[in-house]
Amino acid sequence: MIVPPDQVESARPRAQFVMRRGLVTQLFAPEQFAALGALLDFGDRPVTQSLDDPRLRTVHTLITGWGCPWIGPEELARMPALRAIHHAAGTVKEHLDPEVWHRGIRVTTAAAANAIPVAEYTLAMILLEGKGVAAAAAAHRQDPAGDLTPQFERIGNHRRRIGVLGASKIGRRVIALLRGFDVDVAVSDPYLPDDDPIREHARVVELDELFASSDIVSIHAPLLPETVGLVSRRLLGLMPDGATLINTARGPIVDHAALVDEIRAERLRAVLDVTDPEPLPAGHVLLESPSVIVTPHIAGALGNELRRLGESVVGEAQRAARGEDAMHAVSLGELAAMA
Repeated sequence: MIVPPDQVESARPRAQFVMRRGLVTQLFAPEQFAALGALLDFGDRPVTQSLDDPRLRTVHTLITGWGCPWIGPEELARMPALRAIHHAAGTVKEHLDPEVWHRGIRVTTAAAANAIPVAEYTLAMILLEGKGVAAAAAAHRQDPAGDLTPQFERIGNHRRRIGVLGASKIGRRVIALLRGFDVDVAVSDPYLPDDDPIREHARVVELDELFASSDIVSIHAPLLPETVGLVSRRLLGLMPDGATLINTARGPIVDHAALVDEIRAERLRAVLDVTDPEPLPAGHVLLESPSVIVTPHIAGALGNELRRLGESVVGEAQRAARGEDAMHAVSLGELAAMA
């Protein structure tokens, strides 16, 4: 039997993009958007940043992204048909209330896809810092004809000691990427079980040892009440002279006043994709120091990397339509510990 087009249309669950305008076309290539359209009915106003539209009473699936407003009990009451939320970014704790899980709504995230460029950025910075590229470039700029050999005798990545703070999705991917290089990797995470496979690829050490024994420490811990200021003055003081701190996680994890003192003393280097505050005010010592590289929160998915997040959402929507388990589901238990 041939099904009339209007009945085919109504057979698809109602869906809505809830994110910044213009973001949908950055996240989803035309073929990805078509794949979603074959599964879900987005109607004539597919993108919104407001949850006040009365038509949302019939919405079955939300595809959220940056710019999505808070979804709590009041908003959920306006969406009684809601059954799934697919987030086209990383953490969901900034826009989803626990009531979402209490109502049995399926929640997925593209955090694993967003971890890829962060890990790639981190790997690049580890290798560049190990090679002393930024310092050598600055010295060469000051004296193009000078002999820099004595100044850079200790550079190189042979047996460089790398410390990873946090066995998160990103931390684990960084460790996996480092397996291709001749470096010594250590990890510190208080929640690692004894049988965790990461132990085959990185030495598991206590926090003090991580900072005291590493040439480069890269932070991959979530921002929680207990991790605010975790990288303290004491831990920074344990780092060897000339060591580098890399932070792609969250700014408040690091005691910035203590870091500034270490930078002013010309004892440590830093690579900061996140800061506290963010952005730093003009003229801040961390922006002006030649020992610090500050980038404007670019480690996560940007540009063509956003399409990887879109691919993740399409896959989750397809699995939901087939009645399969989600590949990247978020449980209520995981919510509090998200980055």
